[in-house]
Amino acid sequence: MTARIQASSSVPVRQSSVRAHNLALVLQTVATSENPISRAFTAAATGLTRATVSALVDDLIAGGLLVERDPAPRSGAGRPAAGLALAPDGAYGLGLEINVDYLAACVVDLSGQVRHRVVTYADQRLGSWETALTRLAELAAFPGASGAALAVPGLVSADGIVRVAPNLGWQNIDAATVLSEALGMPVAVDNEANLAALSELRAAGGRPTFGYVSGEIGIGAGLVLDGALYRGVRGWSGEIGHLPVHPDGRACRCGARGCLEQYAGQEALLRAAGVAALADLPDDADLGEAGAALGIALAGVVNLLDLDTIVLGGIYGPLLPRLLPGIERELRQRVLTFDLAPITLRAAALGADAAMRGAAESVIRSVLDDPAAFLGRA
Repeated sequence: MTARIQASSSVPVRQSSVRAHNLALVLQTVATSENPISRAFTAAATGLTRATVSALVDDLIAGGLLVERDPAPRSGAGRPAAGLALAPDGAYGLGLEINVDYLAACVVDLSGQVRHRVVTYADQRLGSWETALTRLAELAAFPGASGAALAVPGLVSADGIVRVAPNLGWQNIDAATVLSEALGMPVAVDNEANLAALSELRAAGGRPTFGYVSGEIGIGAGLVLDGALYRGVRGWSGEIGHLPVHPDGRACRCGARGCLEQYAGQEALLRAAGVAALADLPDDADLGEAGAALGIALAGVVNLLDLDTIVLGGIYGPLLPRLLPGIERELRQRVLTFDLAPITLRAAALGADAAMRGAAESVIRSVLDDPAAFLGRA
């Protein structure tokens, strides 16, 4: 016989928990408003008393997360109320990205504006993981950041360990600890396609369900289902680059054969065109093989998940018009419901910056979700 324990409705709620919840409620209400809003409007929108809102707002202003702007002059009776807005210098998120051929960092403020951006190009496979993380930390030195997040092209466990990044040759690298110690702040680590997908979700008006495909030397995917990122049981979903498109085809770094990366990854594109860099890719280069391989892989994803939108990022965004014929041909042939429901294919709104932007925005999101923790650290 199995006993089921029910939570009692009489379990006390700590006052600190109530305050933390209400701080987040007030801050998010201001953050999602298109224009500065008054304390009275905030009270009405949240259902909290004016006295409670006033005390919470005072705490958020003192902690540097909100500012009170002077009201615009108006005619008529009554004094206009001051408006609340996010503090432009209140908190910064540091977004980091390491990919096979570049390192990148950007800083985003509370409103999502990019304050700083830097990218350096070099093949990270030529050095050790220690060298790559040291250079990234030097690149990312930015005073005042509230925290950082790192985007990597590989499988990341919940504790921030990069379990495997085949294109970098990394296995079981504790990138979170190394960077936290180097930067003197907490650092989260996630898959680059996951972070790019979350950034795209915010940038593209909140389309609730889509597949995001990031094309670089490796190929990753972030799956957004009903407005939430689908991570899988262990957080390792989205390895579309290692779906077999030709099971007996070219050998892949992962140890298998015929993986999508070997036909549609950046190096495969350059090899087919006979050039060394994307900038040298001729306008008339034949991208038919890459488009077809992408179409085969995407058809499997659409058939499995019933997606109606695929967003193509990384190198695929600018190349989409040339990849589209091959993709659409395979989708038409392989997707069971192709004639019943259209599939939208579009370029990512944030282009190649999506992953590091998503990393930085994840830090800002943590501040907006839990300002009490931020105020406690300040």
